[in-house]
Amino acid sequence: MRSEGEYQAALELIQAGVNDSEIGRRLDIPRGTIRDWRVGLLAGTGGRKGRRNGTCFRCNHGWVDEEAYAYLLGVYLGDGCLSSFPRGVYALRITCDLKYPEIINEIATHIVVVRGVDKVGFALQEGCVDVGAYWKHWPCLFPQHGPGRKHERRIWLEPWQRLIVTAHPKALIRGLIHSDGNRHINPITRHFDSGTKHYSYPRYMFKNASKDILRIFTDALDLIGIHWTRPYDRVVSIARRGDVAFLDSFVGPKR
Repeated sequence: MRSEGEYQAALELIQAGVNDSEIGRRLDIPRGTIRDWRVGLLAGTGGRKGRRNGTCFRCNHGWVDEEAYAYLLGVYLGDGCLSSFPRGVYALRITCDLKYPEIINEIATHIVVVRGVDKVGFALQEGCVDVGAYWKHWPCLFPQHGPGRKHERRIWLEPWQRLIVTAHPKALIRGLIHSDGNRHINPITRHFDSGTKHYSYPRYMFKNASKDILRIFTDALDLIGIHWTRPYDRVVSIARRGDVAFLDSFVGPKR
């Protein structure tokens, strides 16, 4: 999580009318984090809390930052799980690679915005960290929870989730790529009569063992007109130059 000093500095700039991108450059904080703080501030929650008192927007038919929820849904489907505890409490855990501190921070911030209470836990593992929070209502927000691994059971979006994803497909795609995807340079070697030539180009790949989650990902790509292919059974590839540039505008390399 970002420090209180960074948070207060960002709020001062927000109140001064500075846009999110400029605040991010000045403070070296991801633009998505600044956006979440701004949304929370406009909602009257002090900035980092999506709702007062951590109420469940599904049970209380209340407001939630839908873009933040779509992102959190993406990382949950990729690398998240729910664990049950006594008295009906559940722990949401998103496993993050320690190589990507900005993603760790972004996930933690989105948990705060969606959960509505500024309490996020970090549990270090070998080479990774579990980012999460306790709440009785996580199954309300992630009805995909169930026994067994995700790829061993059916995963589908509820109608209310589809409405959110349709409105915010970029956020879902960003979350899915941050969990089970990557952007890399693909090298190609071609042999001609005149000699061997080497090429390289950037592409995005998303890998998941669940056919349902792959479909959720490709459906979101279809919503924004991105061409994709399936080079392998568990892999979706985006390689066309224009499509890669489009993804770069809201995803980019993992950091």
